[in-house]
Amino acid sequence: MRKRGKKIEANLEYLRKLFIMPDSPDKFIEFGHELLEMIHDFFKEKGGIHSSITLPELSRIFNQTAVPSDPQLIKDVLYEIKTKVTAHSVKVGNPYYVGHMISAIPYFMILLEMIIAALNQNQVKIETAKASSFVERELVAWFHRLIFNKSESYYQKHIQNPKIALGNVTSDGTISNLTAFTVAREKAFPPDGDFAGVREEGVQRALKHYGYSRGVILVSARGHYSIKKAANLLGLGEENVVCIPADLNHRIDIDRLYQKVKSFRREKGRRRTKIVSIVGIAGTTETGNIDDLTRLGEIAREVGAYFHVDACWGGSALLVDEYSSSLKGIEKADSVSIDAHKLLYCPMAMGLILFRNERDLNTIKQTSQYVIRRDSVDTGRFTIEGSRPFACLKPWAALKIIGRQGYGLLFKSARENSKSLKEILERSGNFETLNTPELFILIYRFIPRAVREQIQEWRKQKKATRDKTRAKEIERNIRKVNHIINGLNIKLHKALRRDDTTFVSRTKLESTLYRPQNIVVLRAVLINPLTNNAILNEIVETQNRIGMKIWKEFESAYLKVATGNSVNP
Repeated sequence: MRKRGKKIEANLEYLRKLFIMPDSPDKFIEFGHELLEMIHDFFKEKGGIHSSITLPELSRIFNQTAVPSDPQLIKDVLYEIKTKVTAHSVKVGNPYYVGHMISAIPYFMILLEMIIAALNQNQVKIETAKASSFVERELVAWFHRLIFNKSESYYQKHIQNPKIALGNVTSDGTISNLTAFTVAREKAFPPDGDFAGVREEGVQRALKHYGYSRGVILVSARGHYSIKKAANLLGLGEENVVCIPADLNHRIDIDRLYQKVKSFRREKGRRRTKIVSIVGIAGTTETGNIDDLTRLGEIAREVGAYFHVDACWGGSALLVDEYSSSLKGIEKADSVSIDAHKLLYCPMAMGLILFRNERDLNTIKQTSQYVIRRDSVDTGRFTIEGSRPFACLKPWAALKIIGRQGYGLLFKSARENSKSLKEILERSGNFETLNTPELFILIYRFIPRAVREQIQEWRKQKKATRDKTRAKEIERNIRKVNHIINGLNIKLHKALRRDDTTFVSRTKLESTLYRPQNIVVLRAVLINPLTNNAILNEIVETQNRIGMKIWKEFESAYLKVATGNSVNP
């Protein structure tokens, strides 16, 4: 065990040395080497994706209740970070970790993070972010052009025009969506006569002035939970996020949406509902599927609603031409949100929000006397957030280092991994895939072959029979077996966590072929370029081996349904 270093007497001279670069770079380089070695060891360390330490044990390591008093040597604190923090961090870059929208990152990102920390720019104001403000506006223009594709003269005019903002860099997708819905709310209830606007007078007075009982946001049932957060913060209320059922492709059901819209339009008097925004999803969080953005845009225009596209997952796919058809209609959006820490392979966390109309962000523009003054060129005038780091350096540099061609190769690898995993699972016989991957996410469940074949047979019988009583009995049996298989997959997922050689996530969906019954599914996100076919085979073999072992605990319950309550002829 390493001995703790000598106690340091706090004095101003010692503290000053911490705030300036050493006279010689040797000391700085020494700590830099130690830091990089620690990071390298973390990546190269063999063993599980998670450390073996339990959560209660981890809580006992970090149980110091008082703020540290005496200074410690940097090397001692780095050692503590190595043994207490790094050693017990999740290896999200591991090629066997295919469970979430987070992946391995290029090693140069570590260097960019060091530059960002060293420069310590604050993007709120030009006085604290000189060159970096221009970098940020350039990055925003790049993505604005990818989405909305206006003329060269348009971008030459506005790329560095401080009077407007084509969009914002944000801390993440939640803030990007919040920004979009804030603008949507302002445009839904603008100043009118003696009404000063919703930002001045609030939602209650806005509704009263315009003669509505409530304002709603319409989104698929697959919508991200940040949308409800935004409705909460904006005073619209979470219950006024109206979730439209998803179809069997996990996309918003356009017919059901239109029915809901028509029902709102039939309302009269004080019960009228204002549709503040209609939301399209370009890459749902759970399944990676893309809504019909063209049709959603048409409906939004027809009813005069703000059209926002949550493309936090899939928006970056526009870098590659072959995905432009899948995202057709995104250019009609009023705003689009994107996350850099997803398909741009940047570290956590950074988002973007882009607006088709370069003046839309003027609706939430703020000024102050000591910072972001009215006549300033400060970016912070247009942002919900105040102080922000120079996070845009990461995607800005990545787009230069990797390029659109490089991202094309990364997405090709992700697409091939998605296709390969689907084929491996279906060949295995003991799995059922439940979506067609559009943007590198596959959902499936473990289900022994005999059980899957029995359900298929029951479904055929139900379709063929004209006896309603028998059809209901068949449906009850299917639901009972699905309930058993749900329990099996929950237990399998927990067992995979304990096994810790691979990782997939888990969710529950009502939009599978068994709808409206909720089905527990395993979820794989296949974007890590270090993941390959051999690894995917190992992942499936592990899941199959553990799944069949656990199945013994569930088999008798299944047989009781399949035989004791059989509906076979």
